[in-house]
Formats: sequence, C-alpha cells, structure tokens
Amino acid sequence: MTTIKTIRVPAEEMQQVFETALLQQGFTKEKAATCAKIFTENSIDGVYTHGVNRFPRFIEYIQRGYVDKDAVATLRHEFGGIQQWNGNLGPGILNALQATDNAMALAQQFGIGCVALSNTNHWMRGGTYGWKAAKAGYVFIGWTNTTALMPAWGAVDAKLGNNPLVIAMPYNNEAIVLDMAMSQYSYGAMEKYVAQQERLPVNGGFDETGALTNDPAAILRSKRSLPIGYWKGAGLSLLLDLLAAILSGGLAVCDIKEQQAEQALSQVFIAIDIAKLGNASAITQTVEHIIKDYKNSIPATENDTITWPGERVLAARKKNLAEGIPVMENVWQRILQL
Repeated sequence: MTTIKTIRVPAEEMQQVFETALLQQGFTKEKAATCAKIFTENSIDGVYTHGVNRFPRFIEYIQRGYVDKDAVATLRHEFGGIQQWNGNLGPGILNALQATDNAMALAQQFGIGCVALSNTNHWMRGGTYGWKAAKAGYVFIGWTNTTALMPAWGAVDAKLGNNPLVIAMPYNNEAIVLDMAMSQYSYGAMEKYVAQQERLPVNGGFDETGALTNDPAAILRSKRSLPIGYWKGAGLSLLLDLLAAILSGGLAVCDIKEQQAEQALSQVFIAIDIAKLGNASAITQTVEHIIKDYKNSIPATENDTITWPGERVLAARKKNLAEGIPVMENVWQRILQL
C-alpha cells in the first residue's frame, strides 16, 4: 500500500495561495479574497472535502465555464419575508453568502426571512452559512439540491441528490451547527477516504453486486450511496429537493443530472430572529439546560466523548490554527501548480 504523505500548511499561507490562484483566473480582488477566505476557513474547521481538497475542482469548473466568475445574483420576485433570486451560475460561495445576508435582513424586519436561490453553483460547505447566521444571533435552516447521487430506497439507479441540510442556532459566543448530507457519507468524504486508501468507519453504500460495503471506491463505482436512516433519509432527500425547486423556481435533481456538470442548483436559506420571540429572555437558559442534560449522557465506552453538533469543529479549528492545516502533499502540490 502506498503511504499518503500529509503536510501542515499555515492558514495564512493557504489563504494567500488560494487568492493568488483566483486572481490568476480573473477574479476581482474582493471576490478572490472572499472565496479564498471561505475555502481556508472550511479547511481550518476540518472540512477538507469542501475546503482545500475541493479547491482544484473549483478552478477546473471556472476554466470549463461551469462557474461564471463575473456573474452576480439578481432578484426575481419578493413578497413579505420571501425572496426568489437567480444565481446566474455565479460562484456558489458568493451567491450563498449574499442569500444568507438577505435572509437575516428579512428576519430582522419580519421575524423570519426566506431566500430561495435558483441557477447557482455548489456552495461548498453548507455549514459556512449556518455558522455565519447563528453567530449573528439568528436560527438558520438551509439546504441545497445536487445532481443525482443516490438511489431511492429499494432502487438501484440514482434518482436522488444527497441534498445537504444545515440547521444552526446561537450558543454562547459560537454556535450549534448541524451540517449533513442525506447520504451516510458525502461524495467528497468518500473521495477523501479513497485518496487516503482507507475504508469507511461504517458501511456507506452498496457495491456493484448489491452488498452493503464500507469500501468507498466500490460505492463510487456503483453510485449507490446509502441514505441516512435508510428509507427515512431517502424520503427526506426527496422532500428537500421538491421544496428547493418549488421555492426557488429552479431545477430539481432530475433536471440537474441532465446538465453537463453539477450546476444550476436550487437552494433555500431561512433565518429566524429569535430576539423577537416572546420567550427571548429565557432562550439562553433553556439551551444551557438542554445541553447540560445532553452532555451528561452515559458513554457507550469509557473513552467516548459526547459532543453536540459543531463542537468537534471548534476543536479542529483550535488545533489547525495552532499547528497548521493538514493537507495531503499531492493535493497541495497540485494547488501550487494551478
């Protein structure tokens, strides 16, 4: 077995390399800096699949014309606390940041804001927008559809997206953030395990014979990833796709899979201003009460640690800022050559 060498890259250096590469692709200074910052922050937080490992593909999509670096989102329709925007195939990160800001502005005005975005590109880590909104004091619910990556329960051909869902809320000076795909493992995560020549910790899909497996390469070949909760995850994936397409007036998974690449996605961003709730003064105490009880869970094994969604991100952030971001050397060399 070939050993995959890992190096550690300081966050500041990584962000500068990303920004330089984007400037060379013709991005404006402001857009390059914003995208580079998000890719770096995703990597700092340990989400390498949608940070440093994903950056070369982002550059490839720009070069192939799948991502229009100059495009900006345009407002198509609004009524009360609801807005519909066309992303015009612009960079998914930039469109999603704008949609999050708009949702928060609507929530500040109406208590709740919903921004639906059609014709956009991959938003990278969905948790980015949950952390942003929650740290600003809002509850956030957002999701995106994808190309077809997962079969309906009981089927063998891919009809569903893994349609990541993000739910976030303020917690102390940070946030509780649930960021999950509808498949047991995202495709990015499985690609990472393949690159590291490792098996998945638990079964993540079916091989080409229909047997459950933890071999990520076999799952990628079969295109039969396992829905979270089996039929429940498959059903949730379908509903997220339906709502994304309806609320945005954009494409559904069945349409996206006919595109030349995974583009023209539909996304939803919902923000709730909890400061406007009648029980606003008691929210902090309520959350602390629930988390205290949760953390008092009895571990299944002596060394297990019970964590709330987002807690491991904080630990990864602290470690990677201090020691540098771990990157597979071959991936970093590829990025330096861009």
